[in-house]
Amino acid sequence: MQPGQKFREALKNSQPLIIPGTINAYSAKLAERAGHNAIYLSGSGVAAASYGLPDLGVTSMDDVLIDVKRITNATSLPLLVDIDTGWGESDQIAKTITEMGMAGCAAVHIEDQVFDKRCGHRPNKQLVSIKDMTDRLKTAIKSKIDDSFFVMARTDAIASEGAEGALKRCKAYIEEGADGIFLEAVTSIDQYKEFKDNFSIPVLANITEFGKTPLFTQNELKEVGVDMVLYPLTAFRAMSLSAEKIYNSIMKHGTQESLLDIMQTREELYEVLDYYNFEKQLDDKLSKN
Repeated sequence: MQPGQKFREALKNSQPLIIPGTINAYSAKLAERAGHNAIYLSGSGVAAASYGLPDLGVTSMDDVLIDVKRITNATSLPLLVDIDTGWGESDQIAKTITEMGMAGCAAVHIEDQVFDKRCGHRPNKQLVSIKDMTDRLKTAIKSKIDDSFFVMARTDAIASEGAEGALKRCKAYIEEGADGIFLEAVTSIDQYKEFKDNFSIPVLANITEFGKTPLFTQNELKEVGVDMVLYPLTAFRAMSLSAEKIYNSIMKHGTQESLLDIMQTREELYEVLDYYNFEKQLDDKLSKN
């Protein structure tokens, strides 16, 4: 089954589909072990975790593709990828969609901010025109290497144009052929309901921490018809704080012993990686030489 078809099946069979962010290949394996049916790679996460940079459009398609390939090689779960604005005009967007498909990506979301974009939960975001965004979508949809590949339109319009402006934009995006809608920086549960009352297309809720959107529960979102619930950097934030505690403890106390209870054990690591099976294959190979 193609990755896009896996994503569509997961979406069809889940109410809603829970999509955790996986910052790297190992995180993806952990999400799969936890029973998730789809995973996500955040552009902000790639910038921060892989390059130590802010989410201001400074990473490239190639930067993101490195992590996409690592993740899709490590897990069979369908991967949704943040491709920002597509990293350029029509030719570049076409290349982005083709490369993402070839790398094993199942779905992408492309947004209606200007090329010099900002984090969706920061002020002073600027949007392209509806026509420019529908042109982006037209190119993306036309460039799919597999019909099941899922192209989602993200709108950042709520912050600057309100729900009415966002509805107008989404109507145009859906008419252009978007497979789903990603509503960014939603501030009220009723805004999701309004969108679902107007459109039958799948809608994604971005439940990111410390941003504009309240931490609505999955049950609350299900009640208003939300189809996908995204936790883009939840695990990464937890990992980062734990790592910071470890670094500080080593520096301050000269030992990590008091923090062993927040660490994954060596045996748990080996289990996730199927270490002993790989080791046996190596031993068998060496014994034949």
